[in-house]
Amino acid sequence: MRLSVNVDHFATLREARRSNEPEPVLAALLAEQAGADGIVCHIRGDRRHIKERDLRLFRQVIKTKLNIEMAATEEMKKIALEIKPDVVSLVPEREEELTTEGGLDVLSNITYLRTHIQELQNAGIKISIFVDPNLKQIDACKTVGVDLIEINTGKYADSKVEKERNKAIQEIQTAARYAKNLGLEAHAGHGLDYKNIRPIVEIPEITELSIGFSIVARAAIVGIEMAVREMISLID
Repeated sequence: MRLSVNVDHFATLREARRSNEPEPVLAALLAEQAGADGIVCHIRGDRRHIKERDLRLFRQVIKTKLNIEMAATEEMKKIALEIKPDVVSLVPEREEELTTEGGLDVLSNITYLRTHIQELQNAGIKISIFVDPNLKQIDACKTVGVDLIEINTGKYADSKVEKERNKAIQEIQTAARYAKNLGLEAHAGHGLDYKNIRPIVEIPEITELSIGFSIVARAAIVGIEMAVREMISLID
């Protein structure tokens, strides 16, 4: 199983002081050197952390895989076509949310998303969709023409009651198996940390995890390279 590291919150820290450090691009390079299989970042409409400047630098220096999360808007499509990351992950977005709150509603937007996705794919960009572990939504992902999804693990990560947590794991397992049977590659992420990843790692149909905040928080104590190595050792 592979690990992609989301470096958004290095930029969050930078923006907290309107400073020029910490440098998200440097953090990304150190994460790569520590063994990360890819770098993830999310450019939001309000530019609360990652900026276009960061994307351009990422594209120049990332040697593994650059995955940019973004809303399915015309503004973001133009950015994707300029930067040309390896992967664009389509996610829902609300201005008032603290972080992404759920998967994209593909089922209600099939016609629009099919066209949007086709334009990006025509430019040689692989498309992923961040989606809840809902089989109808996964069917819709197949319908709009992607071959990669990221299953939202937020419900599992946020569950405090064992019964709810176990149910959430079952939903993720079922979704990953269903996706594989449809010919979709299944990744997973959202809220995963050093203490809760084991049940997700044990799902064989999931081939990659996207983890950000917990690694950034750990990096504040032990450094980014050690934080990434520790997460990789848990995954392995």
